[in-house]
This record gives sequence, C-alpha cells and structure tokens, in this order.
Amino acid sequence: MVRDNIIRIRKELPPEVKLVAVSKFHPCEQIMEAYDAGQRVFGENRPQEFAAKVPLLPEDIEWHFIGHLQTNKLRLVLPYASMVESIDSCHLLDAVENWGELNDRTTDVLLELHLGAEETKGGFTEAEIEGILAREYPHVRFRGLMGMATNTDDDSVVEADFARIAAFKQRIDDRFRLPGFTELSIGMSHDWHLALRHGATIVRIGTSIFGPRNY
Repeated sequence: MVRDNIIRIRKELPPEVKLVAVSKFHPCEQIMEAYDAGQRVFGENRPQEFAAKVPLLPEDIEWHFIGHLQTNKLRLVLPYASMVESIDSCHLLDAVENWGELNDRTTDVLLELHLGAEETKGGFTEAEIEGILAREYPHVRFRGLMGMATNTDDDSVVEADFARIAAFKQRIDDRFRLPGFTELSIGMSHDWHLALRHGATIVRIGTSIFGPRNY
C-alpha cells in the first residue's frame, strides 16, 4: 500500500516539488516501504521518536523536523535534521543559533508564518519575519517559509491562506533578495493539490502515504 501511494503521489507532483513523507507515529518498517519505493525525504515532529528512528534507518535519508520544537530538545533534533521547517518563535530561533555556534554547525530552517483562523496555531506575523530577516544569524540559513492553512472544508478559505503566504514570500524576495530563500512549504494530505496552485515547493504528506496514524 505504501509503495503504491508513493508512486501515485509522485506521478501527480511536478518534478521540482519536494515530497516530505510525514512518518511521525509510523514504524520503521513502513518508512522502509517508502524508502524502497524511492522516497528519501521524511518528516518527523516528536524529538524522542525522531532521535530513536534515525540510527535504525538508512543514512542517506533527508530528515525534516516539522513540529513544534522545544529548546530543551534541540540535541535530539539538530544533529540529524537536514531542515527544521517549524521555527515559530524568536526564542527558538535564538536557541538554534546558539546551538550552532557551540557545535560549529549551520542549520537550514523555514520560518513559520501564522496562517488560518485558529489561535492555537503557532508562527510569526509578517512584520516579525521581516524583522528577523533584517538581522544576522551566522549559524542559521533561512531557506523559506512554512505555513498551515485553516482547518476547513472550504477550499476558498484554504486557497486564500495559501495565496497570502505566496504573496508574502514574493514581497520578501523583492525586499531582501536572500540567496537560497527558495522554499515554500505548504500543503498536506488534504490540501496539497490546492497548495500547488500557489507555488508550493515542498508538500508534507502523511496520511495519504502511510494511512491513519498509529498512536
């Protein structure tokens, strides 16, 4: 099933869009099914689970951390993550910078823009992101933006959220012209087709690949 799902989704994705297979809560056996189907990029959102899986799986996997990251869990994530997609506070960003200075490492990150109506969602305002990008972080490489649309069945609301983040990224590109600031991570299992219309370069798909989560 996992293999068939990977093949089907990859046929529908433009070749320039990166598929992050969201493997959180799923066992290594299922991850290997996706790996054997050619998938190499996987997303996790729980530090302990992430750190436990990494040594059990092939070394050429590109790991993305996609969930809320507490600063006291950086040691479980930053040594292994190719990208942290979910930088959602200045406190976390400063901690990642400090970790990088201490460990002589530069971390690729996406800044999470608060989208949608839910107050429980994390992320920055547009003004906060612009302020961050005007400062220097020698051990952080800003690669783009991440966002999650409103949790609704109304496609027009979802598309409005995606259009907003795409327009904001264009404003950033015009103002800052940052080298490597190319990624727009929007779209999950239920809305990635809509995200493609608004310039998604990364989609994060879990349920449509692995099925329901194994809690």
